[in-house]
Order: sequence, then structure tokens, then C-alpha cells
Amino acid sequence: MKKKVELLAPAGSIESFYAAVNSGSDSVYLGGKLFNARANSQNFDRDEMIHIISYAHNKNVRVYVTLNIVLKDAEIIDALNYAQFLYENDVDAVIVQDLGLLYLLRKFIPALPVNISTQAVVYDTYGVDFFEYYNVNRVIMAREMSFKQLEETAKNTKTKLEVFIHGALCTCYSGQCYMSSFLGGRSGNRGKCAQPCRLSYSFYDKESSQTVDEFGTIPLLSLKDFMAGETITELIESGISTFKIEGRMKGPEYTSAVVEYYRQIIDNYYSGKITDLKDLKERAVSTFSRGYTNSY
Repeated sequence: MKKKVELLAPAGSIESFYAAVNSGSDSVYLGGKLFNARANSQNFDRDEMIHIISYAHNKNVRVYVTLNIVLKDAEIIDALNYAQFLYENDVDAVIVQDLGLLYLLRKFIPALPVNISTQAVVYDTYGVDFFEYYNVNRVIMAREMSFKQLEETAKNTKTKLEVFIHGALCTCYSGQCYMSSFLGGRSGNRGKCAQPCRLSYSFYDKESSQTVDEFGTIPLLSLKDFMAGETITELIESGISTFKIEGRMKGPEYTSAVVEYYRQIIDNYYSGKITDLKDLKERAVSTFSRGYTNSY
């Protein structure tokens, strides 16, 4: 039997953390009070982080902490000190986008496992090979990749690969968006995205010099949410090792319902059983939805 894949759940609050752990996730990802790309979720102070790591490990659940913003020079020392704190308290990995921070972590805390963020924009084997040089734990692939691209990458690398299977999609490439920053001074790459893509905009036709009325109430830039559903079995067979649920800004009801849905799909795959997933799917969909799609 193949080694079982990992189901990774979000935790933006202590309630969501408990929901993730107790609903069947193999691991959780969450952020401290600084340096993470969800500055507006509750996040966790140092005492809470110590408790979370201990509680999760007692349940045989791994904890990954996000250090995934682009850092300013003045923040480097504080970020390294925080990484050292996490290392000393047995965190399973930190999630990193900033290449300078990756270099310094490898130099000063070489034993700390590092997962490369989807915002590092890795699209192929060449990108994975680049990060292999830094002895990373895994690479979280760009969300825009096709199944064939993911399959090809997994086939040609020994590095563990992680993909998103559920939740919000950015209209830009891999979260590399400056719209919120330009419009309101809140940078998504600093963890403060105001999600202006979710708003309604008028659509102006330059040829006719008029606004197109039919687009007046449709959020042109706002994507539906992603829901891989039972098609993640194809990704399991392709060699992807970790399946990630988006949603650190969402509540514990969402976390619990979505984790239970994918837990059952994955367990069915390995047991060979066919279980009716209708009720679990309906519950997962009902907790939060902008409408769902099975592709980017």
C-alpha cells in the first residue's frame, strides 16, 4: 500500500484549531501574531502557540506555522527570533515565501523544517529543483497548475509536493497581487489583503463608449471557490503527498465540515470502500460558498 497522504487544515482561531484536530486532519497550519499572510485572523500569541503544538502532538497531528509574508529589512531579526522560538517548541515546519528569510533560516537554524509557500510561485520541476538546493521539507505548488503539470512535476522530483484542494481562489497568479495595496494601502503580500477583487465593477466598452449593463451586478474579478471533491483521488495517484484546505479566515463550522468531507474521501480511497458522501458534501458546501468550481 502507498504511504497515506496528508490532509492539512486551516486554523485562524483556537476554535478552528480544535475543530481541525478533532475532525480528522493530519496536520494544521496557522499563524502567530506577526509575519503571516492572514493578519486579520485571530492568530496566536506565544503561550497559545506552545499549547497548540503540544495539544496537536498529543493527538499525533502536525503543526505548520506561517512565516509567509515578504519581510522588510527591519523585521528580519524578529522573524529569525520567532523562528527560533518555534524550533525550540518542536513546530513541525514553518511556511516561507521570502527567499532572503529562507537563506537565513538555512544558515542560522538549519534543522528547522521549511515548507515553501504557494506564493513562491513554483510551477514546475525546475522550481522544485531550485528549492531542493535549500533542503526544504516540501513545496506548495501554484494553484494555477493543471493536473498534467502536477503529475509531471511529482514524477520528476523526490521532494514532497502539496496542493490546495478546497477554498478561495485568487484572481491573480499565486497570490502575487498588488491591487489591494495600490487601491487602499493594504498589501496582500504583507497579510492585509482587503479583497477588492470580490467587489462589483462596471465594465466599460471602449469601442461603443458605454458601460455594459449586463455586467453591472456581476463581480467580474471574483472567482468561485475551489472544490476538488472526489477528483483528489487522481492527485493521490499522481504522487502528491499533502492536500491543503484554504480558510484561516473562516469559522470552526467550515473547518469541521470540510475536513470531515475530505477525510472520508481519502479514507475511502485507501480502504476501497464506497461510502455515500452526499450529506458530508452538502454540509461542506453549506458552511461557506461563493459558488464552487472544480478547476481554476
